[in-house]
Amino acid sequence: MNLEEIRNKRVRYGIGLMSGTSCDGVDAALVRIKGTGSGLAMKLIAHETFPYEPDLRNRLLTERMSSKEVCLLNFELGDRMAEAVLAMLDIAQDEQVLVDYVAIHGHTIGHYPPGCGTDQIGTLQIGEAAVIAQRTGIPVVSDFRVRDMAAGGQGAPLVPYADWLLFRREDRTMVCLNIGGIANLTVVTPEFKDIAAFDTGPGNMVIDGTVRQLSRGMRMYDENGETALRGKVIDEFLEYLLSDPYFAKDPPKSTGRERFGVDVYLRDALANRRNHSYEDLVATVTQAVVQSISDAYKRHVAPKYEVAHMIVGGGGAMNNAVMLGLRRALPDVKIFISDRVGISYDAREAIAFAILGNETLCGTPANVPQVTGASGRVLLGKITPA
Repeated sequence: MNLEEIRNKRVRYGIGLMSGTSCDGVDAALVRIKGTGSGLAMKLIAHETFPYEPDLRNRLLTERMSSKEVCLLNFELGDRMAEAVLAMLDIAQDEQVLVDYVAIHGHTIGHYPPGCGTDQIGTLQIGEAAVIAQRTGIPVVSDFRVRDMAAGGQGAPLVPYADWLLFRREDRTMVCLNIGGIANLTVVTPEFKDIAAFDTGPGNMVIDGTVRQLSRGMRMYDENGETALRGKVIDEFLEYLLSDPYFAKDPPKSTGRERFGVDVYLRDALANRRNHSYEDLVATVTQAVVQSISDAYKRHVAPKYEVAHMIVGGGGAMNNAVMLGLRRALPDVKIFISDRVGISYDAREAIAFAILGNETLCGTPANVPQVTGASGRVLLGKITPA
């Protein structure tokens, strides 16, 4: 089936893939989509997570790579993503549906948007689309950030368009908070022109990085936030963590590992505080995530919008210390996990990219200029035919 035939179908089936900055694995969502633009309707058929083995995860977490390492990892990750697609195709066969396309975000190697402190801009995501298309025989949509950046935008966050389609209501405004490696929020308003969104700062990336650093790789994350809940916040360390200039910037803004990776944000800071307990250090870094989110909400959302509730997704939704901290910091906001509205906390971003891939195939612009700072609506993504 050619691309024109896919575009003209009444109903399309897509697989969205997300490999986030936490580098846990590939999240995959099989969806049914009807229509495009504001009339789009989506149904989630299946969702699976395909964890990375420790060696691959460690290599993806490396903050400095040679050109050879990037080149080889691009194809290796494409192969892993193809395996995830093939597994989802088995599910699709059981459901008696024919998959029309795959949409991938890829793994971000570097993201330097306007305002990041350099004169030049650029972004690079790996996970070779051609490998996926060759192994699966299905068209692949990828590289969603670059066109928005070419139009002067941040190229991120990309999910606000999908958030608006999935969660909007005619009579209320809500906030969708995603706590992945980086935390970002979308203010979902009744009207598209009023959407607001931005990266609040680090999420699981710094919590995981602290655990990994202090345990010398024996632990990869703070399960359920249990370590943080046992610790006490170190006020001086918290003040240091929140002093990064990114937090004081006004949107549009986006960030990533370049600013909040272990090497640049945490390594020296943790080494200089070895007299503090493991629990207290993890508790402080966790509180920095909570406070950066709540401060951003109080500064950029609360004064402008009357919010009905906040829906939380991403791995951070399973961190009890983070969730408890947010409820304490924002006592007037109803906060709950996205599963309550029928979308699994760890499926939201994969679903979002399936939606963005559908829009690319249909020729529908899917960036949100007032969010990214782009000069106008543009068509996102590149298509690799089968």
